[in-house]
Amino acid sequence: MSKNNINPLGTNWYDFEKANYTAEEIAASNLRVALVGAIINSRKEQGLSQKQLEKISGVRQPIIARLEKGTTDPQLSTMIKVLAPLGKTLAIVPIETSGTI
Repeated sequence: MSKNNINPLGTNWYDFEKANYTAEEIAASNLRVALVGAIINSRKEQGLSQKQLEKISGVRQPIIARLEKGTTDPQLSTMIKVLAPLGKTLAIVPIETSGTI
């Protein structure tokens, strides 16, 4: 890209994100990414396929796949069902002063 061409998205994703999303939206997105990442990492660390996780969680494999891809906004009960056999749970903790939700 030459100097005369301006990228409509800015110089990077973070510039675009800050210009188009509120701090609350960014924090919520970061939380979803962290949660999904923890599920994927835990599943892989335990050597489980999505199909195996289906069997032990009761959550169908296509739902697990969509959850891991971030193409669905699962219900709280679904998240708990997926997390429990991985030895994980959700917790309510104080919000940090860094601006996270």
